Parts: sequence; structure tokens; C-alpha cells
Amino acid sequence: MTTPLVGVTADFKEVDERPFHVVGDKYLRAVSDCTDATPFIVPAMGHHLDIPELVRHMDGLVLTGSPANVHPTHYGHEPHERYEPYDEARDATTLPLIREALAQKLPIFAICRGFQELNVVFGGSLHPRLHELEDKLDHRRPQDPDPDVQYGPVHPVSLAPGGLLAEILGRDETMVNSLHNQGIDRLAPGLAVEATAPDGIIEAVRIEGAESFALGVQWHPEYKAPANPDSVKLYDAFNAAVLARKRRKIAA
Repeated sequence: MTTPLVGVTADFKEVDERPFHVVGDKYLRAVSDCTDATPFIVPAMGHHLDIPELVRHMDGLVLTGSPANVHPTHYGHEPHERYEPYDEARDATTLPLIREALAQKLPIFAICRGFQELNVVFGGSLHPRLHELEDKLDHRRPQDPDPDVQYGPVHPVSLAPGGLLAEILGRDETMVNSLHNQGIDRLAPGLAVEATAPDGIIEAVRIEGAESFALGVQWHPEYKAPANPDSVKLYDAFNAAVLARKRRKIAA
């Protein structure tokens, strides 16, 4: 069997006033180190991509995190400078990419912004600044230059009894890192809650009725994934679905 291919979504940003398509190394390395697949970068080129054809070549899809927020017009809210930065090139790529991946029953692992994109695609909404809500934790990145502190575990999540995540991790609670401003406001129909933070914020979802791995998490399992037992279990489950997808394509 040839090596499976996993698409990894990119941001579009300017670096020194020049345009770049950017993916954090940790997302690519987690796929490379923790699965049997080869990762490849999906550029944020929107309508310039033949998305159905691109998805046909994939055996899995990782929707990455990002400093940019999903543009509020995609979930019926008004944009505001306080909710920036946005990445409309990424929105124009990932939102149709998710829809096509669902149509082709591709294994999907959605992380942080990708988790939020999943909720938007299914018709849910986001709150752009969770830390401004009175009864919510501050889920933003710790202000420390050390990445091990930034990506260190900061709060527990309760896993839904009998859910996919509880089955994968083999427990009913775990500790996660937290580096997000946005979060789910209205949960979309078609998504089931898999984990919640102590303040009630939804931290993981699955696509109801999905025929393959289709899970989104608000935290960052990709950071030093091989050293984190929970991350290894998550990528193992994703890998099993990717390999199954590859076998079905070969047999077809």
C-alpha cells in the first residue's frame, strides 16, 4: 500500500510585507511522527483550488489552529476590529474544503480554529472573546515566552460519558492546554459534545453519524505529540481511519 496522504490547512499572512502560506511545523510533524501518513500543505487559495479533486487525493484532513479568527459574517455576526485578526483567504479555502471532505467521507481531525470552522460549517456560531464573559475562564495563551508554558496543560475537561473521546482516551477527564480567544457560542446541529471545560465551554465535538473519524478539539494535541499519551491515542485513532480510507481506495 502506498503511503497515505493527509492534507494540513495553511494560513495566509504577510511576512515582511510579502504574502506567505503558513503552517506551523508542529502540525506537520505530529502527522509525520504519530501516523503512517505523509502530510502535505493545503494552500489558502480558495477558488483557485479544485477542492473536490484535491480531496480525492487525500486520505485524511487536519484542520489547524491559527492566531486568526473565523470572519463573523460566516456565522451571522458583524465584524469588529476588536475581533481581529481575520484570515479571509483561509476561510475561503477551509470552509468549502470541510464541506467537500464531509461529502467524500474523509477522516477529519479539527484542532482549535479548525474546531471552530467545523462548528461554523454545520451552522453554529462563535463567541469571539470568551474572556470578556463574566462566568468564563480566560482561555487565552499564557503570556510567557516559553512554548512549553504556552502549550502546557492549564485546565481539565470532562469527557462525555460513552463518547468517542472517552473511548479513545480511556477516562472521563483529562488536562488540556488552552490558547484560544474564540469559542463555540451556539453548537451546530449535527455535532455532539465530547468534552467541556469547567466553565461550560465546549472543548471537543464529533460529527454525529460520521462513517469515519470526525473529531474536533479546542486544545492543541499536536504540540510535542509523541511525548503526550493523550495525543498519541488521538493520532492513533485518526491514523486507523486514514489507513482504512487508503485501503478502501485501493480496493475500489
